[in-house]
Amino acid sequence: MTEHSADLVERVVAGDRRSLARAISAVEDAENIPLLASLHAHGGHTRVVGLTGAPGTGKSTLTDRLISQARERGLAVGVIAVDPSSPFTGGAVLGDRVRMQDHILDPGVYVRSMSTRGALGGLSTATEAALVVLDAAGFDLVFVETVGVGQSEVDVMALVDTTVVVVAPGFGDGVQAAKAGILEIGDIFVVNKADQPGADAVVADLTQMLELGVRGGWSPPIVRTSAIESSGIGEVWDAIERHRAQLGGPDGDVGRRERAAHAVRRALLARLGRQTATREIPSDLVEGILRRDFDPWTAAERLVQSD
Repeated sequence: MTEHSADLVERVVAGDRRSLARAISAVEDAENIPLLASLHAHGGHTRVVGLTGAPGTGKSTLTDRLISQARERGLAVGVIAVDPSSPFTGGAVLGDRVRMQDHILDPGVYVRSMSTRGALGGLSTATEAALVVLDAAGFDLVFVETVGVGQSEVDVMALVDTTVVVVAPGFGDGVQAAKAGILEIGDIFVVNKADQPGADAVVADLTQMLELGVRGGWSPPIVRTSAIESSGIGEVWDAIERHRAQLGGPDGDVGRRERAAHAVRRALLARLGRQTATREIPSDLVEGILRRDFDPWTAAERLVQSD
């Protein structure tokens, strides 16, 4: 790591906001392994809560209300809001100023919008690296709000301690998505806009599905809220705290070990991906594929075996 990077790490750990923004940009725009490694050594204390759900269910408003709960308790809060990428610029369609308006000027809150840049899983490819930076900066709690959910958009679970799944009446696809995968990742289910017609049916559907199993001694609660009216927010916070207590037991240690193992796998896949992107493919393999002597998958297997 360069002397310049060492100075950046020192300022991030000291809580300098401008340096925090620079560090996140550094790991977002180009993977900087020495910088990440140095920041990682200063972390390990931040709680991470993920909020995911279908677009339009009110995740941003709920996140805003939960920030208030955390600030009332004197916690320093970071937020990573993962937005859809613009097809024209590649940047986030929504920005920091659109979200969390009540907290923009609060020195105890740091909000960062990131674009997915086409990444599957509802997460920016740089989200994990940004979490490392916020952890090193000493934030007590970080909320990760994802783009949405679906069959292939559940990898938030591998990055966070607690996953909050948000559904709402009139979004039947939200419950369908639960059947497709988020049922397994949700630690807490929030039925937002619960003052609207159809809320009872959503609660009944989720209750029926969740009765099929209990994971690790934890039975995911279903909490009714109206985030716009700040109703039920305290109950969501209490559920997050109960899950935190659950994580303090043996099951929590297992979860932390699994997330660490996932982190190594992601780092390994990223490294292999970079190597593959710049690897020159032998001409004989290319010609063999064109002649239909064999297929691209067989060619890839031959390359792996030759390493």
